[in-house]
Amino acid sequence: MKFPLTFEDYKSLYYYIKLVREFEESILRLYRQSKIVGGAFTGYGNEATSVGSAFCLNKNDYLFPMHRDIGAHFVKGQSVKKIMAQHLARATGPAKGRDGTGHYADADLRIFGNISHLGAMIPMATGMALASKLKKEKSVALTYIGDGGSSIGDFHESLVMASVMKLPLILIIENNQYAYSTPISKQFNVEKLSDRAIGYGIPGFTIDGTDVEEVIKITNEACERARNGDGPTLIESITMRMHGHSAHDGAEYVPKELMNEWKEKDPVINFEKKLIDKKIISNEFKIETESKIKKEIDEAIEFALNSPFPNGEDALVGLFSE
Repeated sequence: MKFPLTFEDYKSLYYYIKLVREFEESILRLYRQSKIVGGAFTGYGNEATSVGSAFCLNKNDYLFPMHRDIGAHFVKGQSVKKIMAQHLARATGPAKGRDGTGHYADADLRIFGNISHLGAMIPMATGMALASKLKKEKSVALTYIGDGGSSIGDFHESLVMASVMKLPLILIIENNQYAYSTPISKQFNVEKLSDRAIGYGIPGFTIDGTDVEEVIKITNEACERARNGDGPTLIESITMRMHGHSAHDGAEYVPKELMNEWKEKDPVINFEKKLIDKKIISNEFKIETESKIKKEIDEAIEFALNSPFPNGEDALVGLFSE
């Protein structure tokens, strides 16, 4: 992508960041209506990170998103209808009804994610980065991990390999303050998780994960380094998980003062205000965009609810190599 951003870029970003927020609100409503079973996860507070980072990718790049990165799916080209069908466990979803949460991929869009053991995505992305380098594709492999998952062996082993082999890997740590109910104060002693990059001999950055422009600027620089053969980059995005781990979790363990503090940093509200103040968008454009998104989501819900559940005999299709 080209930097700095154009007016059209800002309008696209506004659409995506609003789409994620409204889509996930609809997921929670459907969950409360018992139309979604299992887990219902949201990236409330993480929208700028998922949307901004994926905005830097090209069509031939590889994306390994987590369960709080629906924005990255949308930016990479996934349709609202397909992701809605996925959450409602319908045969028309990417997993064809075999799963209803975040475990789905779309090889045509080069989207692969996510694995329940989230750290296991990092070796996969590293392997894809190696394959891309061997094929001389000039493609980037972008993946994410939470603050909790950044402490497991897969994280370390993958960065060792990627750094030594100068692989085009970008790893974003979504430091959203809690690993389920464990605060970051009980997880690590370093001041910045990006400081770990020093041990691998690679660039490391800590950014404001609620500022979509900052996310894009640093991720874009990382993409350029990767495409130029300069190896991986570690990015720590400071955000806040404004909902519980999933819909069943009320997040009572988060102090109210901390939650109120982060509400002032809401990435969607603040980005909207900034664009209006700078006259990049008007109130009329805001209303039009909200109307467009509502129509898109309503149509996706109708599509998903009218889609069939998978046939029982298809449960094992695609599980084993023929």
